[in-house]
Amino acid sequence: MPTEAGAATARKPSIWRAFSQPAAWTMCMLGFSSGLPFLLVSVTLAYWLKENGIVLKDITMIASAGMTYAFKFVWAPLLDHWRLPLLRRLGQRRGWLLLAQLGVFVGLLVMAALTPRQLPLFIAATLWAAFMGATQDIAIDAYRIEIAPPSAQGALVATYSLGYRIGLLMSGALALILADHIPWVTVYILMAAVMLLPIITTLMMPEPDVRRPAPASWLEAMREGVIDPFADFFRRYGWAVAGLTLLFILLFKVPEQALVGGFIGPFYRDMGFSKTEIGAITKIYGVWIGIAGAFAGGAAVARWGAWRALGACIVLGAISNLLYLLLIAHQGHLTMLTLAISGQNFFEGMLGPPTVAFLSLLVNRQHTATQYALLSSLVNLSGKVLGFFAGSIVALVGYGGYLVITAFSVLPAMVLFLCLWRRFDPVAVPSS
Repeated sequence: MPTEAGAATARKPSIWRAFSQPAAWTMCMLGFSSGLPFLLVSVTLAYWLKENGIVLKDITMIASAGMTYAFKFVWAPLLDHWRLPLLRRLGQRRGWLLLAQLGVFVGLLVMAALTPRQLPLFIAATLWAAFMGATQDIAIDAYRIEIAPPSAQGALVATYSLGYRIGLLMSGALALILADHIPWVTVYILMAAVMLLPIITTLMMPEPDVRRPAPASWLEAMREGVIDPFADFFRRYGWAVAGLTLLFILLFKVPEQALVGGFIGPFYRDMGFSKTEIGAITKIYGVWIGIAGAFAGGAAVARWGAWRALGACIVLGAISNLLYLLLIAHQGHLTMLTLAISGQNFFEGMLGPPTVAFLSLLVNRQHTATQYALLSSLVNLSGKVLGFFAGSIVALVGYGGYLVITAFSVLPAMVLFLCLWRRFDPVAVPSS
């Protein structure tokens, strides 16, 4: 008869098996698909706008098209409860994913065709590409949660993060370096062409085996698709804990997201760095530092659990924003740029796995796309709002003042973190 210890050992999941499963490497390609358009409608776009003589205040607003990602919960119920008629054979998840990927492909091509010289139409094309990129993220997150059991999610998150960072490498570093040698129009056409790889992956991968009964009426569809996902969250956690949790989620990534939009590109340029230097250090070297941070974050989750790892990474990430003050004091100094990128990208990458692990634990699989989209949207919303006004704030307090504001913006989230400690830290909850 097997011993209790032997049974526990037998039940222990294999790390090799988790990472070698086909779903893990499918998620790597989907992560690439998710990461590729994100910078093309935000940070990378800001360089193109600046070279067309657009002022910083307008750049930060236009490059905040990525804020679309923060509102993806609004249309996420469609992805949970409506199959696309023309793509019905692909299934719920793959049908929506293919539509979104084709939308990103078309959006990038239209941006290249219009250029910032036709600014109103160009902004519309940018918003379209961002909207489709956000829709793609909804479908990918739901697919990840449904394709494998919770014990395998860690591997899926890690390989997704690897693919996502490679996507950022392509649309960040490679795009910037190419832009020093070929027109921006050609760069965006090439980025659109690369989207064909994940489109092929979507056509080949399996559909999750999750069955949802079709609603009997329009009213029932509204209840199941829109009302129940939100009501379920408050039923499971209670109004007080649910409200504090949503507020915490809304605030804890403000320091990171405040640097993502149109602020950081013009900042690097004003500090005296060329596009090639920025691409090589921030987008090539920095991406691999971010991947190292992501695996460190995954190890922290395994060692301390999602909640404690999340708290530590939030604080370290906020503090790392202050490293950019070194660039103000040493303008054009590549060693200081490398140091700042090393700290900020490592801790930003480290924050990813605890964030995904925590949000995934909060989701009810009956409402996968809607609830995860809501939670992940809230994570990014406040920081993107701050980033939207970054140009105006910099005009008042300077780059240094803005960086200090982003670092100290973490304080309200940490107060909420301590308030929720006993609810989400398993070590702090007495066993019954």
